[in-house]
Amino acid sequence: VGSDRIIDVIDVKKQSDLRMALKDFVEYYSNPLRSQVLNVISLEFSGSNLSALVEPPYIARKLCWANNVWPRDYPLERPEVQKYCLMGVQDSYTDFHIDFGGSSVWYHVFKGEKIFYLVAPTPENLDLYLQWMLKPNHHEVFFGDMVDACYRLVVQQGHTLFIPTGWIHAVLTPKDSLVFGGNFLHNLNMELQLKIYNIEVASKAPIRFRFPSFQTLHWFAAERIVEDLRDMNSKGSRCQEQFIRGIRALAAALKSWTIEKDVRRSEPIPERILVPKLLKELSRELRHVEKNSNLSI
Repeated sequence: VGSDRIIDVIDVKKQSDLRMALKDFVEYYSNPLRSQVLNVISLEFSGSNLSALVEPPYIARKLCWANNVWPRDYPLERPEVQKYCLMGVQDSYTDFHIDFGGSSVWYHVFKGEKIFYLVAPTPENLDLYLQWMLKPNHHEVFFGDMVDACYRLVVQQGHTLFIPTGWIHAVLTPKDSLVFGGNFLHNLNMELQLKIYNIEVASKAPIRFRFPSFQTLHWFAAERIVEDLRDMNSKGSRCQEQFIRGIRALAAALKSWTIEKDVRRSEPIPERILVPKLLKELSRELRHVEKNSNLSI
């Protein structure tokens, strides 16, 4: 990764951010005598030599939009969020959050142990989460106490956890830990992914804490989905209701992002996208697959 690389570090007790060289953090991590509790959760290393030694699980690679729909010849680099190294010392704590853009997560504990507190992304819980996020003192309130059910899960050394779309979670580190993980967007829960994105907009989450190129990636995903739907319709294949709901949500989002004044639009539409043609084809193929699946709006 490079010892001189500057990384983002969280001071857990102060709940504040600081930046330091990786070599300085390693020195801190290796010293059992510590005056601070520091936590690293955002070191993405896809462009480093370490990348060759860490491979996401097959299912994550197979589903990941950034891997599968981002054009190789597109001038902007694809979002690199598939490979993170998380380093936390004992008593590190990450408060309740939803991973950016509602992305799913793979999370492998290479060393140590993690305790997750998990809340299902029901409509009621998501409404409570937004209310909690908008409180100026929300870090003083344990979100798990606001909901009907908060699950505790211990992830031990050598175990891998998958966090589905939208699950609200906090993470406690009971012993010094080293974790590898990554994020990915996919076809299986587009409706909820977009709902989480809208929560981020409503809560005014800083751009640097959002999924990079989120809207651009959805335009490219829509191109691929049109191809997939066309193939399914040619065979008269049925489609799961959740996938159809996701396509409806995707079509609505893309349409809204074509409106300049829409506050949710934060990225330019890729020049290669023929917007009217794409939206028309997506709508047409959606109607056909709804008919084949005996589903309608």
